[in-house]
Amino acid sequence: MGIWQKRMMFAMGFPAVLALAGCGSEEPAMPPPEQGVDFAEDELVIPVMGEQVDIIAFGDSLFAGYGLRNPGDSYPAKLEAALRARGINAGIVNAGVSGDTSAAGLSRLEFLLDAQEEIPDLFILELGGNDLLRGLKPAETRSNFEAMLTVLRDREIRVLMMGMRAPPNYGPEYQAEFDALYGELAQEYGAELIPFWMENIYEDASLFQSDRIHPTAEGIEALVASTLDEVAAALPDDSETGGES
Repeated sequence: MGIWQKRMMFAMGFPAVLALAGCGSEEPAMPPPEQGVDFAEDELVIPVMGEQVDIIAFGDSLFAGYGLRNPGDSYPAKLEAALRARGINAGIVNAGVSGDTSAAGLSRLEFLLDAQEEIPDLFILELGGNDLLRGLKPAETRSNFEAMLTVLRDREIRVLMMGMRAPPNYGPEYQAEFDALYGELAQEYGAELIPFWMENIYEDASLFQSDRIHPTAEGIEALVASTLDEVAAALPDDSETGGES
């Protein structure tokens, strides 16, 4: 039995979903820790230049840093450090809330945007795992994403979608419908996309906490290392060179 199947046998009668997506109070994940990124301050040798690039990391427990001792170990915090190590003057707001479904994200989206002093240069949208956890219909998830992407498009905010993937025990029809929605919506709304942002770690149990759902601090570093190029590419064109955004 492979690790994917073992995770699908984990808990609450939702084993497959918990293994793949668990973003509620629980969640999954890339290459071994030695291939991650060391974000020690004494190694940030590239000077940070230009105006700050404002990023909102909007998601569930995978962004919130569930189960990690240090808030600085969350994906948004590690991502900010990695971007700054490249000389990109990034400032990331961690807007991850454990347990959020796409519907919960939609309900708080405009309030969050209205609370920002500046329009963000990039909005990273990471939701859908808890929809899987609760067995919600893909059509419902799609509708919530459409509403969020409409708000972001109307406000002319650049978006990077972090795709999730449905587990096979929900059946091929559900799986195909859910998996397709990220790519289809990204194309329809002009968003950037990482098709399955946990692709490189989800088979390595050593990179997960004891719940086998949420990444460890090492797992987060591995996720940052595997997605850093795509996040940097999604930023405004001048960000890489420290110019105005």
